[in-house]
Amino acid sequence: MESKKKESHFFATLSRMKYIERWALMRNAREETLSEHSLDVAVIAHALCVLANRRHGHHVDAERAALVGLYHDASEIITGDMPTPVKYGDEQILNAYKGVEIRAEQRLLDLLPEDLREDYEDLFFGGDDAEEIYMRKLVKAADKLSALIKCMEEEEAGNREFRTAKESIWTAVQGMAAEYPEVADFVDVFLPSYGKTLDQLLGRD
Repeated sequence: MESKKKESHFFATLSRMKYIERWALMRNAREETLSEHSLDVAVIAHALCVLANRRHGHHVDAERAALVGLYHDASEIITGDMPTPVKYGDEQILNAYKGVEIRAEQRLLDLLPEDLREDYEDLFFGGDDAEEIYMRKLVKAADKLSALIKCMEEEEAGNREFRTAKESIWTAVQGMAAEYPEVADFVDVFLPSYGKTLDQLLGRD
């Protein structure tokens, strides 16, 4: 008789990203879940890597970037989304929280069967070659762009609550655009379309 395989809670736990709300300290015109944010980051990270390869002489793995984007905030299933003013307002809190994030990620990985763990550790923590490091910087840029787009959408909905956040995030994105040309490309070519109506996007008006 075949022995029963040990149950793993990894993917069921990941599915709880849809219950984690972001921007907890802000009044939202529309709530954003961690699942939604992770998908946006994955799509934008993939786009940034395609731009890097096609236009700027890199050889980064765009598909891997999309996967890293999907998992980049998975630790928040355990920790919740720490608001930016709290997380970055004090260096000691930031350093402590980074340690909490790593322990939370390891706790998630421990839910996997042992023979699969190495593959997912690679997604969570990555390697140290130059293109891998560059790719992960683009994922971080995608994370920031996703936050900027959220602020733009809230502003478009008439919510002034995100005004200060938009200003500070836009400053950060501009800094990234100055350092990473593919981020500048995304800002120039794709960012202006966000906030338009479906008719405008499809050219029906």
